[in-house]
Parts: sequence; C-alpha cells; structure tokens
Amino acid sequence: MEENDVVRSLAALAQGARLRVFRALVIAGHQGMTPGVMAEGSGIPPATLSFHLKELMNAGLVSQERQGRNLIYRASFERMNALLGYLTENCCQGEACAVDAATPCSC
Repeated sequence: MEENDVVRSLAALAQGARLRVFRALVIAGHQGMTPGVMAEGSGIPPATLSFHLKELMNAGLVSQERQGRNLIYRASFERMNALLGYLTENCCQGEACAVDAATPCSC
C-alpha cells in the first residue's frame, strides 16, 4: 500500500461519523447495507450520510453496488487489511509478527 493511500484512508476515518459508518459496514460483513438502513441506525441525515459514504469510497474503504433500485455499500476488507498491514508492518522491531484482533502483538 502506498503512503498516499494510507494517508487518504486514515483521513477518511479521522471523522467520527465516517468511522461509525465504516465500523457498521464492517459489522454488516459482505452482505453490506443500504443507505436507508445506515441512516436509520446511525441517526445521520441521508444527505450527510451520502457525503460521508462518498469520502469513504474515495479513500477505497467502501464499495458500492446497485441491486435493482437499491445501492448496497460494503466495507472493503482487502483495503482495511492492507491498511492494518501497513500500520503494523514494522512492529516488533522489524521481526515478523502475526497481529490480529484476538491476539495482541507480543513485542
């Protein structure tokens, strides 16, 4: 992952509403969610939610798919994992380290 991509991803997540939306999409998994469901669950007005989803899409953290008349948004797990990998790449003083949510880094 390029440094510019990392900066763009972190900047997109550095806003409370976008972080909450992204986390909700991560929880939803590959099924994703429609904007209506997201707006209902988050309390974010639809126009504001649209703006935040656009920012997350521009950062590559969210994808959009049309299914009939609905738009389905999904977290980009590949991009999320690449970002986490970039951030932890040199942990443990450069030694290989398998970092995941269940097992904290041993360094």
